Amino acid sequence: MNQSRRVVITGMGVVTSLGDQLDQFWSGLCAGRSGVGPLTLFDVSEFKVRFGGQVNDWDAAARFGGKEARHLDRFAQFAMAAAISAVEDSGVDFSRFRPDRCGVFIGSGIGGLNEFETQHTTMMQKGPSRISPFTIPKLMVNAASGQVSIKFGLQGPCSAVATACASAANAMGDAYKMIQTGWADLMITGGSEAAITHMGLGGFASMRALSTRNDDPPRASRPFDRDRDGFVLAEGAGVLVFELEDQARARGARIYAEVIGYGMSADGWHITAPDEEGRGAARAMVRCLEDARTAPDAVQYINAHGTSTPLGDLAETRAMKQVFQGHARKLQISSTKSQLGHLLGASGGVELIASALAIHRGVLPPTINLDNPGEGCDLDYIPLTAREAQVDHVMSNSFGFGGHNASLLIRRYK
Repeated sequence: MNQSRRVVITGMGVVTSLGDQLDQFWSGLCAGRSGVGPLTLFDVSEFKVRFGGQVNDWDAAARFGGKEARHLDRFAQFAMAAAISAVEDSGVDFSRFRPDRCGVFIGSGIGGLNEFETQHTTMMQKGPSRISPFTIPKLMVNAASGQVSIKFGLQGPCSAVATACASAANAMGDAYKMIQTGWADLMITGGSEAAITHMGLGGFASMRALSTRNDDPPRASRPFDRDRDGFVLAEGAGVLVFELEDQARARGARIYAEVIGYGMSADGWHITAPDEEGRGAARAMVRCLEDARTAPDAVQYINAHGTSTPLGDLAETRAMKQVFQGHARKLQISSTKSQLGHLLGASGGVELIASALAIHRGVLPPTINLDNPGEGCDLDYIPLTAREAQVDHVMSNSFGFGGHNASLLIRRYK
């Protein structure tokens, strides 16, 4: 493998419950604000859970025009908006690039669930002849990456990853390898999700995976806390521009951070529950460090998967202790899901953006709602308030249903 080709982050875009502008998103995280609140996308009065990390005031027609908006499911709309923001942030002029050297890898755990439900209702009420011809192009998981590649006329590697809540992390890891190994010079990558629907909300609630704090939504997501009772369903997108370092430097691009490592593994354990000892998660982190040729004690901050589930947070803590040994006590760790909720397949994209901004701006976002650490959750999770700190090496973890584990390591660009 050619590891001499360096990969850097030159652009980032978000759509989240805390906002769809990068500065707005970051200031919200650092202020400890919660984007979680009552759901208003549809009538939730009969649902067990009635809150989430919803993207409010979303007007796709105003962003893309009515015709294009109608041809995109909500998850693809989020991906497109975040990709456009990331490209603008990067300053890339694609007319100066070979289109076959630029690609798109965008992950999603579920894809176009909104469209699926809408067209199923149409079929049941009006018959199969009334199903929209845009149904399949809108609901397919690869719609986001395909539409983004069309938007910018990119003809290089293009794919979609669907590994549940590890989707964005796997997509970004794969995109990193595309550049590092010479298949591409620039990749638009990340994840998008819009699963706050009747089936999405009802399905996760039926699994008893979600917090049921209907009386206090902003305090419902509480990773590593003693009173955590499940994750908070959220939606949105996080998309980044990964670029060959030589190319980025030559065009004078602002560089947020350098991507240096990627590791992945499977638990081989259970379709929804994590390996209780965190062994699969630990393997992903170890492989990430090995890929980066970086010692564990070089890592200073971890943006944890930290979903606020009783099993998951403890398993991740155990995994970090396995990998980092005595250095685990010196790690600074936080879960931005405490503020955003869990964006499922999009979470890794948003969290790598938070990780890059932590390096670039010298602030580590907090884990809000962490009032009383749970049993076995005894590391430094940056409770309640953000922390000013200069960090050079940051890891981001993403673990998904099915036992998928992915870790990425980035460092300060020098």
